[in-house]
Amino acid sequence: MNHTIPQKIINLMAPVAEELTVADVRIGLVYTSVRLDNGNTGVAWTGQKSSGGCGQQPKAGTLVGRPAGELLQMLDIADSPLSKTIGLATANALTADIPSPETVSDEILELIDIQPSEHVAMVGFFGPLVPRLRQTGCRLDVQELKNDKPGTISPDAGRSSLAACDVALITATSIVTDTIDEVLADLGNARAAVVLGPSSFMHPEVFFGTPVTHIAGARVRNPSAVEKIISEGGGTKILKKHMDFETICLNP
Repeated sequence: MNHTIPQKIINLMAPVAEELTVADVRIGLVYTSVRLDNGNTGVAWTGQKSSGGCGQQPKAGTLVGRPAGELLQMLDIADSPLSKTIGLATANALTADIPSPETVSDEILELIDIQPSEHVAMVGFFGPLVPRLRQTGCRLDVQELKNDKPGTISPDAGRSSLAACDVALITATSIVTDTIDEVLADLGNARAAVVLGPSSFMHPEVFFGTPVTHIAGARVRNPSAVEKIISEGGGTKILKKHMDFETICLNP
């Protein structure tokens, strides 16, 4: 039986979640955080319904004190981006309790060294990276679920780009939107396929057997600061002061 990436994450982390409970949950406009009773904290992008807004969480007011494994299972709830967000943030908190794979602190674009002749497919709009990529002279296609970003293409139009690209930069929010398996299936023979962003699940095992070559994510260094920023609607630019950004190379 082939498991999806979210299901692989749940299967890997379920034993780690045993005997742990949830101490805090913050659902912000941009990110969500989950802190466990051992002090470990994880974050994930706050998923939104396609109609706009993040919807309602039916378990709101009762999440704190629940077993960590129960919130982890929310990553596999269909058609509920907010529940998936909570599940992924829980999984990311749990990764602190398993042996950490070797990481590098090099900035991802420097690490993969994109050449002018190459074709880059970006899944999800990473605003700060776009001008830097254009400066390399590469061909850049940016695929977005929403059409409100100029110069982007739809997921349907992006399938041929993924099949032909040399480098793929894939937002980790695709785990929340349930599109990551489809995106990875559409990839051709890319020399580098990067899962990117603070939501990234920082353990390579779930990506074995896929085209993913790098996981570029973040670990929470200052939980209280991160929780406050998330509660006040902050995003990556402010959060990065309190997180350590690292990359796992699956094929060093």
